[in-house]
Amino acid sequence: MCAQDLAARQRAELLSALCSGGSAESLEAVLDLLLSRGVLGWEDYHSIQVPGRALCIGARQLLDLAYVKGAEASGLLLAAVDRVLPPSQKAGLSFGRSRWNPDETARAGGPATQVLLARRPDVVAELRGRSIDGALQALVDSGSFTQIECDEVQIPVYTPSQQARRLLDLVGSKGDSAAGIILQYIEQKEENGSPSNTENQAPPKEFLQYQKKLRSFVSAQSCFLSTYGGTSNMSLDQIYTESLMELAHDPHKPLGLEDVVGPAGTVNGDADTVLVSGEAGSGKSTFLQRLHLLWAQGAALGAFLLVFPFSCRQLSSERRELSLRELLFQLCCWPDRDQDQLFQFILDHPDLVLFTFDGLDELKQNFTDERRHCCPTQPAPVPVLLFNLIQGSLMKGVQKLVTSRPEAVGPALKKYLRKEVLMKGFSLDGIDRFVRKHHSDHAVADRVLRSLRSNTALLALCHTPVLCWIVSKCHQELRGSGENIPQTLTDVYLMILQHFLQHQRSGKNTLRTGWMHEYLNTVLHLGQLAFKGVEASCYIFQSLELQVCGVTEEDIGTGFLIHSKNLSPTSCKLYEFLHVTMQCFFAALYIVLNNKNYRSVIPKLFQTQEMQQTGLDNACFRTCLTSTLQQEVVSEGEATAAKTPNLQITAVFVSGLLAQRNQCLFLCCCPAPMLDRKVGQVVKNLSKGMQRHFKSIPQPVEGEKKSMHAMPGFVWLIKCIYEMQESRIAKDSMVKLEVEHFKLTYCNIGPVECTALAYVLQHLKSPVGLQLDYNSVGDIGVEQLLPCMHICKSLYLRNNNVSDEGMRKLIAKVMQCESFQKIALFNNKLTDACAQHFSHLLKTKQNFLSLRLGNNNITAEGAKQLAEGLKCNKSLQYLGLWGNKIGDAGVEALASALEDSKTLVWLSLVDNGVGSAGARALAKVVNKSPTLEDLWLTKNCITRTGVDSLIQALQHSMSVKSIWLRGNSLSLEEVDELQQLESRLVF
Repeated sequence: MCAQDLAARQRAELLSALCSGGSAESLEAVLDLLLSRGVLGWEDYHSIQVPGRALCIGARQLLDLAYVKGAEASGLLLAAVDRVLPPSQKAGLSFGRSRWNPDETARAGGPATQVLLARRPDVVAELRGRSIDGALQALVDSGSFTQIECDEVQIPVYTPSQQARRLLDLVGSKGDSAAGIILQYIEQKEENGSPSNTENQAPPKEFLQYQKKLRSFVSAQSCFLSTYGGTSNMSLDQIYTESLMELAHDPHKPLGLEDVVGPAGTVNGDADTVLVSGEAGSGKSTFLQRLHLLWAQGAALGAFLLVFPFSCRQLSSERRELSLRELLFQLCCWPDRDQDQLFQFILDHPDLVLFTFDGLDELKQNFTDERRHCCPTQPAPVPVLLFNLIQGSLMKGVQKLVTSRPEAVGPALKKYLRKEVLMKGFSLDGIDRFVRKHHSDHAVADRVLRSLRSNTALLALCHTPVLCWIVSKCHQELRGSGENIPQTLTDVYLMILQHFLQHQRSGKNTLRTGWMHEYLNTVLHLGQLAFKGVEASCYIFQSLELQVCGVTEEDIGTGFLIHSKNLSPTSCKLYEFLHVTMQCFFAALYIVLNNKNYRSVIPKLFQTQEMQQTGLDNACFRTCLTSTLQQEVVSEGEATAAKTPNLQITAVFVSGLLAQRNQCLFLCCCPAPMLDRKVGQVVKNLSKGMQRHFKSIPQPVEGEKKSMHAMPGFVWLIKCIYEMQESRIAKDSMVKLEVEHFKLTYCNIGPVECTALAYVLQHLKSPVGLQLDYNSVGDIGVEQLLPCMHICKSLYLRNNNVSDEGMRKLIAKVMQCESFQKIALFNNKLTDACAQHFSHLLKTKQNFLSLRLGNNNITAEGAKQLAEGLKCNKSLQYLGLWGNKIGDAGVEALASALEDSKTLVWLSLVDNGVGSAGARALAKVVNKSPTLEDLWLTKNCITRTGVDSLIQALQHSMSVKSIWLRGNSLSLEEVDELQQLESRLVF
């Protein structure tokens, strides 16, 4: 196929690749290459690079131009795309014979403008970053550029690469004289070696003094575990336990602490912001605190001379307009002297500075790029400063590390991200390590871990670090729970409530049965404050607000409300709850115990669609507050990304507090009829919510299964049902549901959600396929799903950090489930140890249809184990082992087991190190199988000899439709010849 046709055939894929991530860098780099070879002229270039035009329009125009210019231009376009794109973005693209030879220069000699154009890609790479300043100065000194033109090049919204291209565009219009100056400047830099001869000199003395002070400031803030309120002097060095972290676009690749700010997984090389996202309590703040402490100790982040940490919760309460200089010096660390020189050093060396912003979801203002702010000395509202820092309009080149809950980060922000890292919480090993670090007494640690292992629901909750901390802290209450060991999120928070209240009693007796009534005033005071804050997206409170809610020193002494670090130079005391989930819990207590106007509060709390669309009308909640508080609630026009999630957490707690098992706590504080009415309201709203969700399921296309793609609102509803332990709602909802496939991909499903999911789905009347790809299920979550496996006919767990131990428990369960027939486990952590369990499954279940284990760590030994099961199986149709390490020996064992299969339809052994010996073994399967249709052998090392064996076998096969062989050890000539010999070979 000629290059012109190949490019046209892949137009959609090329367009997607060039526009991936919203960054123009790939398209502009391709344009550089095509300009250098003369494929595009300046008129073509400027017709594509129209300021303000959508990226996809320019990419389409480039593809159109290349096609019109013919096969040679199309070939060079494909070669340029191949050279520019990273491997992850080239998956599925074919470039034919097009290859970019960097040594070929269409116009290597001649006038300086032509030489500069021919060398354009290399010159852009040379000029980006700090080299631009020197180049512009050389042009100004020679009289070729004015200062105005320099300012046009260095507009802050341009990336370093775009600034370099803008400079070259202007130089090209100036003629050979200006082009010669740039070439001479580049040659001088090459002769002098590193471009930073003068710029990487040791920082001035005053800078080092400030750095020492900043390190001391950061260390003092970070050395204790302040994330959970500093309720005990736990050293972060001693207690810190790593959570699971992975790249959003490459979940199979684990990340270490410093990998987060390192180059690993970069998606948009021109962006400066890394996002760490995770659910409430997943360990984001603690991770950031650990990173700060390591930098202060000189143990990490050595590339950054300065690290400025900020809390978005505290920034959100800052009412003054500030310049960037004031933000750094007034709200972080004040220099003792030489402020001008220090700030200028920061401006001149942005690559040596790191800003961290914890809790972007706690900002009251939504992210917007409507207001540009580029001047580091001009004051602006703090959110405007923050948003322009993130998007690069302000202080381009400074690295930014931001944490947030996932739902707060929309497309407007994601296009400015260098990469996104997902914080997944603790693994089983992480829970073990954290508990043992928390308790120096090994006997106590062993006792806590035994309690967790004996109750998988509680173990699943401890997957979230903040809950693991609560359980570890309340080990004495846990020991005395007996049969009432905590099962739900609400149970755990009631346990910490009892723990703190008991601790306040000091030498007094243990809490009596009516302890809630004894501390009712304290709970109501803190609850009103918490409720007001959740409603108004307020997480930091002044003393006056505490007084209005009646919060006393004794109430503060319970430990739930702590002093907040005050960044502002004012002297007023500020307070915050131990954790945002603790604030939501107290807000829920207030809703349950407050008997005024609950009729409007509870329904609004459960109307998810209205919350999402309108930001939740504040007036509905103001009825619960006094007239004084009503005046202090934020205006209805003030939107917040965090409001809906925190109200949803509050609703989960309300459901749990009104569970039958907890109602006895409140009977002495709230009349039974009132409690019953509140329970009825919650039940009614949960039932209606499930009904609305199921009614939104579209009718299936003819010939396809009826599928329900659950939205996050569904996950929240089932968590509420589980917290309430109300099986009647689950039964009533599920018994009428008629779907064949449940799809919950990318829904942030962790072990806790798996517990709730199993609780609800077990009531389905007909078996379904359950798709949980791209979540955080893990081994703990797999165990939580076991109660609903009897209604699963297929289970999809791609990208879920599942290991052999999780599979052992799952397989032991599903072998007893008649309906279970398919499983997909691509991109997990499986090894040969799981193969014996799958082998037993294949031997036992003679109705099993599909086994997909791609991209794990299975070798020839594991394949031999699977082969033992395949010999006995008479039903398997689909076997996927893509991306393992099976090799010829493993393939030979599999082929021997599959030779006599009368059911196999599809077999994938892509990227497994298969050679010609393996191909010859598979040829026997091709020859003998009456059902095989597709054989995938892409990205292996099969030679002509192996392919010849497959061709001979195909002569005897009527069933095989295709054998995929792209990316094997074959020359282009051999590929052409083999395609002529057998059309069913796909290269």
